[in-house]
Amino acid sequence: MGESHANSVERARTEEVRILPYDPTWPDRFAEEASFLKARLPPELIGRIEHFGSTAVPGLAAKPIVDMLIEVPSLREVHQRIAPILKDLGYEYFWRPSWRDPLVPEYTWFIKRDGNGRRTHHLHMLEPDSADWDRLRFRDYLIAHPDVAQEYEILKRDLAAATRSNRLAYAQAKTDFITAVTERARDANSGD
Repeated sequence: MGESHANSVERARTEEVRILPYDPTWPDRFAEEASFLKARLPPELIGRIEHFGSTAVPGLAAKPIVDMLIEVPSLREVHQRIAPILKDLGYEYFWRPSWRDPLVPEYTWFIKRDGNGRRTHHLHMLEPDSADWDRLRFRDYLIAHPDVAQEYEILKRDLAAATRSNRLAYAQAKTDFITAVTERARDANSGD
C-alpha cells in the first residue's frame, strides 16, 4: 500500500545531496505550489507562505527542492487537519514529538515528490511565534550580500561532496555558518 513511516524516514535521511546551478524557474515553482496549497487547504489553517532557503536566493546553487515556510495556527492543527489532506495528495508527513507531550508535534514538515520520486518541495509548518521564522533573515541577508551567498555555495558544494547520502550530516555541518550569518542579519536589523 504505502511506505512505512520508518522506511520513509530512512529514505528521506539517506537520499543523495545534489547541488545544482541556480534555476530561474524556482520562484515560479514556489508560487505555483503556494497557489496549489491555498486552493486545497482550509483558509483558516494557513497564513503567510514564504519561499526560503537557497532556491529563494537568485543566482545561488542549491538542492533542486523549493523550501517553503507556511504559517499555521498550531502544530496540533497540522497534525489533526492538514496532514490528512496533504497525505491524501501524496505528500510525505514528518513530525517530531514535543518533549512535553509525545502526541503533540514540536515540528512538522512535508516532502512533495515528482513522478520519478525526486523531491520537489519541502513544506515547513510554523506557528506565528516560532523562532524558525528567523530563516527569512538568513535568506534576506544572502540576497543582500552576494559575496556571503557565494561563500555559502562553496560550503554547500564541499559538504555535499563529503556527505553524499547523509542529509542529516549535511544539514548539521551547515549549522554554524547559518547561525553566524543569521546573527549578522539580526544585528544589522537591530536598529529597525
